[in-house]
Amino acid sequence: MTLLRRHGLKLPVLLICFVFVQSLYFKFTRHPETIYIFETRLDPWAASLGFPGLFAPGGLFSARVIGSAELLAAALLLFGTVVPGRLVIQGLGALLSLAVISGAIGFHLFTPLGISVIDAEGRPDHGALFAMACLVWLSSLVVIAARRHDLLALVRSRP
Repeated sequence: MTLLRRHGLKLPVLLICFVFVQSLYFKFTRHPETIYIFETRLDPWAASLGFPGLFAPGGLFSARVIGSAELLAAALLLFGTVVPGRLVIQGLGALLSLAVISGAIGFHLFTPLGISVIDAEGRPDHGALFAMACLVWLSSLVVIAARRHDLLALVRSRP
């Protein structure tokens, strides 16, 4: 039980970090799949609602902005994992991770993006991207639940 208590959160933290960090290449290099998702699928949808450019490069929810939030979440999660006594940092990383991935899941469910994403070449991913988002969401909840006392203490210590 001590081993699980000591190292049990490393698996969800590493899963979140793996998914976020491996996606950075796609988001920061303007990979064709990322362009397709953000600029071809999501930006026209946002424009039809009166928010043109929301997902375009330089937009509030552009690939680079989302990638930066994912990078920050991964860094906080890893820092809070490897530096003793900084578990609240891990909890903050999990909160940011939950916020980012909740947005991703929402866009999969409620926009033309869909659960099974069709890439720029017309190939479906059969829900793999959505499934990874769901795993990150669950992993974020696990870390938040484990760090809830640290997070609540942070909130209570504020004047």
